[in-house]
Amino acid sequence: MKGKFFLTAGIYGVLYALVSGCYSAVAHNPLWLVVMIPLFLLIHAVPGFFSLKTKSKRLKGCYHGTVLLTAFSISVLLSLLQHGAMAFRLLPEDWQSLVWSVVVSVCTHTLLFWNGIIWVYLTSVQLGIKRRIIGIACGMIPVANLMALGFILATTYREVETEIAHQRRNEARKADRVCATRYPVLLVHGVFFRDSRYFNYWGRIPSELEENGAAIFYGNHQSASSVDAAAEELAVRIREVLAETGAEKVNLIAHSKGGLDCRRALANPEICAMVASLTTINTPHRGCLFADYLLTKIPQSTIEKTARLYNSALKRLGDPDPDFLAAISDLTESACRERNRQLPDPMGVYCQSVGSTVRRATGGKFPLNFSYHLVKYFGGANDGLVGDTSFPWGENHILLTPSGRRGISHGDMIDLNRENIPGFDVREFYVNLLKDLKDKGM
Repeated sequence: MKGKFFLTAGIYGVLYALVSGCYSAVAHNPLWLVVMIPLFLLIHAVPGFFSLKTKSKRLKGCYHGTVLLTAFSISVLLSLLQHGAMAFRLLPEDWQSLVWSVVVSVCTHTLLFWNGIIWVYLTSVQLGIKRRIIGIACGMIPVANLMALGFILATTYREVETEIAHQRRNEARKADRVCATRYPVLLVHGVFFRDSRYFNYWGRIPSELEENGAAIFYGNHQSASSVDAAAEELAVRIREVLAETGAEKVNLIAHSKGGLDCRRALANPEICAMVASLTTINTPHRGCLFADYLLTKIPQSTIEKTARLYNSALKRLGDPDPDFLAAISDLTESACRERNRQLPDPMGVYCQSVGSTVRRATGGKFPLNFSYHLVKYFGGANDGLVGDTSFPWGENHILLTPSGRRGISHGDMIDLNRENIPGFDVREFYVNLLKDLKDKGM
């Protein structure tokens, strides 16, 4: 893809340099406009849309904008060389022609730049809000604007390259249905979120799994409640999924507090018999000392006020009986210690756990960048919320510690920010997770 991209951008960059520097030719023979105007329109409309093979209109738009901005950079460089040569030839006698040529070049390049930047701003996911703001802020600052443009181009190119690689890999293994597990998969969210058709808690993961043959369902339980209450909701949901699919069992994949909710649900022998596997993702099985700290250090009146506001807001969003305080209390170290003492290991259920760590506070998005240091103070290495000694549970433990300065946060493990992280492909991680369950006959 890289060779094709630079060849396309190079060709259009050279052609646009001819268009933007056509003033002298048009001044001597206006018939050149018959060639230059269609070429101008062609360059603005065509490059990315017809040179990238994908069904995704968003990716085509992002690629189109990236090609235009790269062509803009090449054309500007060529235009500078052209007008430098013209200055030696025309000055001082014909300075008017030089000035008009520069004006035409600046105007046409401005149009190309804005065409490209609008496309990438409208279609790119990886640029994010912060990068977009930085790009706007640096736009009128010499040198800084060039650096910002280079950063934008690198980000959008990598985005398209990554997504095309995903599409090609999925197409190549489509017939294998690597995620077509024997039993359907039930994704269970963590605390303070809820399953919604407007915002998928699991980001791009479910669609990737479904594309590779998985049958995906969601817990649909409340955003905040006690572990016991959530377990009762999940028990009902498991029965619903089995009734809908006709399957004998389900595979549970649960994030954060969702893992504790599932463990409690499996304490019921009847529900336990309906579950083939439970994979917990960044679940605080041994609690989170950070939760203990909040409940003991923050004034009780503040905690109660926060709980009332949260419960009231979530009732309006559809939760029948949210309980902020019960959810937080069940995440404390003392509550988890007592729960671990009471809960037996699920009989006949394959259990495994996954955890991750960030390497520095900025590795986690807000608010994990604030909580990281507090959690580190109490529990050492962590993902922004859960310590690396709290997640292990079951017969298989997976701790993800990729190379690089960033690491993988609590939110990264569910693709919360839809971010492509260097060294860690979260979608492919879950594909391999289900492939392993399928290979185990689940």
